[in-house]
Amino acid sequence: MLFALVAVFLFSLSLPMTKWALESFSPYLTATSRPILASMIAIPLMLAAKVPALPRTLWKPMIYTTIGAAFAWPVLIALALNRTTSAHVAVIAAIMPLTTAIMAVIRTNEKVSWQFWLASATGTILLILFAISRGGAENGDLFADLLTICAVLASSFCYVEGAELTKLMPGWQVISWVVILALPICIPASIVIWMKTDNGAPITGHAIFGIVMIGFSSMYIGFFAWYRGLSDAGTARGSQVQQLQAIMTLGWAALLLNEKVTPLMLLIALGVIASVLWALMSRKKSETN
Repeated sequence: MLFALVAVFLFSLSLPMTKWALESFSPYLTATSRPILASMIAIPLMLAAKVPALPRTLWKPMIYTTIGAAFAWPVLIALALNRTTSAHVAVIAAIMPLTTAIMAVIRTNEKVSWQFWLASATGTILLILFAISRGGAENGDLFADLLTICAVLASSFCYVEGAELTKLMPGWQVISWVVILALPICIPASIVIWMKTDNGAPITGHAIFGIVMIGFSSMYIGFFAWYRGLSDAGTARGSQVQQLQAIMTLGWAALLLNEKVTPLMLLIALGVIASVLWALMSRKKSETN
């Protein structure tokens, strides 16, 4: 669970870092450049460790994981954010820990108790209320909602597939293969996007730091701990720690972006934390029954 918590801490930086990156770069470029930046660490690391070629039997699940992590989630979210606000997108994205748990149970037959499902549903409802309290009920757009739902499903699927791959290789190798396999598409796409969207906006220090962080941290280093956490704790249970991501993001937004934190947000945050603890405790109860 500690590995999962560290990963969520790193993932929680994604939104404020993306906002910084958008000061100078297109939202589409922030999506396609992630694997390119991550590969600057992944390729030397894979060469230094003398990792053998990917076995043919693993190409299919690895490609599925790559599609979800490197393309579907970042691209679909970028398209959704072009049509509505981040707060509104957060209302739907709040269901991701629950959808990940459902997919994990279907895919791996992982056993969880009824208390786990109740705790997960409670946390999901609180996260939706949390997003609404930040203005998430406004600026609705049906197509943006559909894009976000597809992004959530794709991300949950790649979490489950990636966690299954960690049973056959270390998590850092899984995410390394993901970013490397994404390069043949991301490199030309990034060049085209840069040429088509460059509007002469000044390149700020915030933007450079932001885009580097989402490439190194959100796309790569965070997955080291995330896949290890999902593999060790069980994908369904480990995914519930992600409910804390919105709360951590709130802290970063207040600290880095000077966004206002209301007493209601703090109250809901405490409820989400309680729900996560409840879900983790339900594991112990189910194991003793």
